[in-house]
This record gives sequence, structure tokens and C-alpha cells, in this order.
Amino acid sequence: MNNPLILGIESSCDDTAAAVISGRKILSNVTSVQLIHAKHGGVVPELAGRAHMEHMADVVQAAVKQANVEFVNLDAIAFTQGPGLQVSLVVGTSFAKGLALALQKPLIAVHHMKAHILSHFIEEDGMNAPAFPYLCLTVSGGHTQLVVVHSATEMDIIGKSIDDAAGEAFDKTAKMLGFPYPGGPYIDQHAALGNPKAFTFSKPKIEGLDFSFSGLKTSVLYALKKHEAEDEMFVQKNLNDLCASIQGSITDILIDKLKRAQLQTGIKEIALSGGVSVNGGLRQKIKEWSNERPDMQFYFTPPKYCTDNAAMIAIAGHFLYHERVFSDQCVAADARLAW
Repeated sequence: MNNPLILGIESSCDDTAAAVISGRKILSNVTSVQLIHAKHGGVVPELAGRAHMEHMADVVQAAVKQANVEFVNLDAIAFTQGPGLQVSLVVGTSFAKGLALALQKPLIAVHHMKAHILSHFIEEDGMNAPAFPYLCLTVSGGHTQLVVVHSATEMDIIGKSIDDAAGEAFDKTAKMLGFPYPGGPYIDQHAALGNPKAFTFSKPKIEGLDFSFSGLKTSVLYALKKHEAEDEMFVQKNLNDLCASIQGSITDILIDKLKRAQLQTGIKEIALSGGVSVNGGLRQKIKEWSNERPDMQFYFTPPKYCTDNAAMIAIAGHFLYHERVFSDQCVAADARLAW
């Protein structure tokens, strides 16, 4: 079957999502965002799990209805097995298993990070898929990875963060500046109005292609303490420049490693995925690089497919369906699911 009808379910963190895909075309993509975590300054696992249980059935039903299909016509149920928050993953996994059992449909377990990478293959106006092999920089709240993608089912990690992910660096420094959670988008917004050379923060000297952002975060903290001791209004007076400098430092680290990876592999197809890939500063630096290298091809997914969503789970399920990679009812959620 060239165009299997697949339901994708995503519950790795704090978004409850479901999507239906026919072949590589998205028929529906529904997400229920949990706003309750903002006042806590981060995702509270127990609250996330409770919200998933409350909204999962309604979100799945809405996705199937919007796709204008019937449950009995689905060819498979794909779901996020991991990695992520265990309590959140359990809700999605359990729901998917129960639905697949009731409908007597194949069950497809999806790796969350591989789904981010495969989001480029969603068939939609304005989207172009990279050719294999391609090099993918995946940047999200929990992961920062450089991956050589040989095929839809064969991928090798050649670089990763040894501590905080890029998304964590954005959110934690944003909290230092007084922004609510998640703070990354606020930094991006203010950075557009500031000077990225106004402040200098230390950058890690990590050999190879691995990343580190904890030192940068500490450097920002110490700089703020020093300046605020001299002027308690320092952050407010320099907010745009601080945001621009922080964003510039984080994106410089990402681009530097990505360029090194490109030189080492020789791959000229470059893709970005994950929630942080929507960052304006990062995309601008990629565009500048693309102007310098007309022999290379660069790929972005639309923002709606960058943050956690079920469409990416569905497209991953599409490829696994064709490879007949199915799971049985013994499959379990795994917060630290291996690559």
C-alpha cells in the first residue's frame, strides 16, 4: 500500500497531539498545549501526565474527525515510545496500544528524535525533502544532535550535547533575564532589536563534534550578577543587547559544529529540525552560509512541524509501515529510549 492511512500520537512532554497522514500528506494535525506549566517555570511531570490523560481521547477523536476518515479505515497506529517524560509517554503508549488492540491494527513505536529528523519528508506546498544521505542538526529543549541520515531507518549520531541542550540554554538564560517559561522565544524576539556583539560570554572548547552549553549558561549568570551589583536596573537597560548576545553565542556554537561536521562528512545536503530550529538568529546564519555555499542545499521545516507535534510521528510511522517494523502489545514507554 503506497498511501497507508496512519494515526500518529505524540505525548513525549507537555503537548498532547494527534495527526492523520495519508501517504506523506497530512490530513489533520491537532495539538492541545498545556499552559499550566508556565507558572511553575518548567514542565511538572505529574501535571503533564494528568493533562495527557484528560485530553488524549478528545485530541485523537478531533484528529480523525478533521481528517474526514473513520477509525476502522486506519491502517496503523504510530506513537512516541520515547525518549521523553516517562509519565507522559506512558499515557500515549497505553492509549495507542488500547486503540490498536480494539481496532486490530498494526502498532508502530516511534523514536521521538528520529521523527523530528523525518519531518522534512512531509509532503506539503513549500516543503522540499532532502536527498539521502543528509546531515541534520536537531535542536530542541532536551536534545542537541548532529546526525548523518543515510535513509529513513538508518541514522548515525556523530555529535551530541554532553550537558544541557541548546533549548535548555535558551530557557535557563531567559529565566535569568526574568522571562516566563518557555523563555527561548522571548530571547529571539528581543534579540532582533539588539547588538549581538554588545556582550561576550565564554564558549566551550569541546573537541570533536559534541556540544556543551553549561559553561555558557554559567558565564551569563556571573556576568549578570557582576553588572547588577553595580546597577540593579542593568538587565532592563540592556535587555535587547543581552538577548542578542546570548542568542549569538548559542547559535555560533551550533553553526561552528555544523560546519565542522559538513567538512568531515563532505555531505552537501543540510537540514535543521527541532523546536529551536525556528530561532530567527539560527536561521539567519544558515541563510548567510547558504549564500556562501551555492553548491549546498539547506532545508527547514515550517515552524508548526518543528516543535513537538504528531505529524512528525505519523510521517515516521509511514516509513516504518513500509518497512513492516511493527510492535506487539508488550511494547513499553521508555524515557531513555536508545537510538
